[in-house]
Amino acid sequence: MKNKNHFWNWSGDPTSRELFLYGTIAEESWFEDDVTPEMFRSELMSGTGPVTVWLSSPGGDCIAASQIYTMLMDYPFDVTVKIDGIAASAASVIAMAGTTVLMAPTSCIMIHDPMTVAMGNEGDMEKAIDMLKAVKDSIITAYEIKTGMSRMEISKLMSAETWMDCNKAIEMGFADGILQKNDVSPATDRKPPVLFSQRSTDLCLMNKLAVYLPGFR
Repeated sequence: MKNKNHFWNWSGDPTSRELFLYGTIAEESWFEDDVTPEMFRSELMSGTGPVTVWLSSPGGDCIAASQIYTMLMDYPFDVTVKIDGIAASAASVIAMAGTTVLMAPTSCIMIHDPMTVAMGNEGDMEKAIDMLKAVKDSIITAYEIKTGMSRMEISKLMSAETWMDCNKAIEMGFADGILQKNDVSPATDRKPPVLFSQRSTDLCLMNKLAVYLPGFR
């Protein structure tokens, strides 16, 4: 039997729960037998009441992030996202699911265009470009719902690889407030901070999305 290692952790009682998303999103697995989207959903829906999501991640698998975002949006109680480090790339999408998004004074959010690695002929390159456009459109939707900004404005921010401190994120609608002094994460097994590397944390979208785009190879 496989060990069910996963990239999230829960704490708290069934009526006041905390979800910790620290490190790379879907670093171990997401679609294989040991760690699945259904496992995350089942743990999320196993209790009732508000959920606090502690988030500090350089990003990772945008498919996993999209599904986590959708599950949190579908959760019938309030979700408070507390960014105490960085919510970059795919992690910023998850942050948008918060009923309330709070940021530590020293934290930041980063958004950028999706990336992939592609090889093949001209047709393969065109398919890769179309796929990236579709992924970007879906990400823009999450930002649009949270911020109320126009899709064109968000698209430009993504293309420019925009970094926002807490004040800028609040001003632009990506966050709602600043964490107070006594509102600190109780996590005891938090991963050490790491420098963000866009190349090392972005998903190779060609491999993941081939399942959804027949003939995409």
